[in-house]
Amino acid sequence: MAETLKKGSRVTGAAREKLAADLKKKYDAGVSIRALAEETGRSYGFVHRMLTESGVTLRGRGGATRGKKATSA
Repeated sequence: MAETLKKGSRVTGAAREKLAADLKKKYDAGVSIRALAEETGRSYGFVHRMLTESGVTLRGRGGATRGKKATSA
């Protein structure tokens, strides 16, 4: 995926399947959706949609989570 796609251009057929497979492989290897979007020249939403269409289980957002506070006895 060395070449970036023309922004706003429609991606269909075999090209769409190849792009989805490439995005899936890179996402599974740990690359973020934002990084993939920047690399391909497409929007975050486009990359997110391509990943969900290809059946990827999306990672959580990470960061601090709020859990139950441990009660001290």
